Amino acid sequence: MKRGLRILDLAGARAAILHRPHSTVAALTRQLTAIGLMTEAYWPELPPDFGADFLFFDVDMGFDGQFPWGDGASPMPLIGLIGSEAPGRIEWSLARGAHAQLLKPVGDSGVYSALLIARAGYDAQHRMAAEIDQLRDRLAGRETVVRAVMALVAQGLSDDEAFARLRRLATDRQESFEAAAERVLAKFPGPYRKGAGQ
Repeated sequence: MKRGLRILDLAGARAAILHRPHSTVAALTRQLTAIGLMTEAYWPELPPDFGADFLFFDVDMGFDGQFPWGDGASPMPLIGLIGSEAPGRIEWSLARGAHAQLLKPVGDSGVYSALLIARAGYDAQHRMAAEIDQLRDRLAGRETVVRAVMALVAQGLSDDEAFARLRRLATDRQESFEAAAERVLAKFPGPYRKGAGQ
């Protein structure tokens, strides 16, 4: 499914720059200010009260444990500032969860497109994570239904009769199939409960 790129209104957004004092910071700040973002630079780490809509970070001098969150779990889009295209540095940037990159030295262009690409990548990552969570929940619900059917079959019903009883229980209480299955399993302690025998 294709999604159109949402053009951002960035006026008033906040960008943090995690980079040692350098002309890169000045050039980046100029572009960000021209676009309408407020900026703040930090080094070598982010303060505890840090908050921003975007984070630009120095890939060349970055180090493990520099961010106050786990790899790939940033609360905002990340944009790597890359001067050295050494494979190890690029790998390090990707492991941190960079959503876009900007090559150094930073000139008079490139920042706006990096912001758009980073925002799109960040949003796609979060949509995908939400879809995965929904699929996991659905799979867990199906496993619950299978265990409930197995419990009913163990009581002497056929597969079809067990499914019919489960459907009737759900309909009678106007609840989901999975909720009815949970109620059935609550009546059958033992091997049909989740995790039993593991």
